[in-house]
Amino acid sequence: MSVFTRVVLFTDSDGRARFREEPLPLGQGTPQSMLSELFASSGYQLRHSPVGFRSSFHCTTHPQWVFILGGQMEIGLQGGISRVFGPGQHFFSADLLPEGATFDPQVHGHWSRQLGPDPLVTLFVRSA
Repeated sequence: MSVFTRVVLFTDSDGRARFREEPLPLGQGTPQSMLSELFASSGYQLRHSPVGFRSSFHCTTHPQWVFILGGQMEIGLQGGISRVFGPGQHFFSADLLPEGATFDPQVHGHWSRQLGPDPLVTLFVRSA
């Protein structure tokens, strides 16, 4: 059976954002066109970020897929860990603020920025 690797940005038990990779089985369809299960979504947004864009630390407000359509996006975590995503790459953003917590930019969330000479173009697909 084929698998799709989902990169997940999540909130760990210590409240800090981390990355992990999860296999998603592609068990439906035909050998020429293997498919995953159908996932529910509640809408999507497109975003254009100019050269030089950088956010401050923040948490994801709703779990969502992030697909890079153009340019490069760097996601930075506490402790200096970062990961760069380019056109055709993705991640599942689910680093929510832990229930009952007050946001602390020294502990929670991630930052994002545009890298390189091209604007960043992304597609956000919210999970239902």
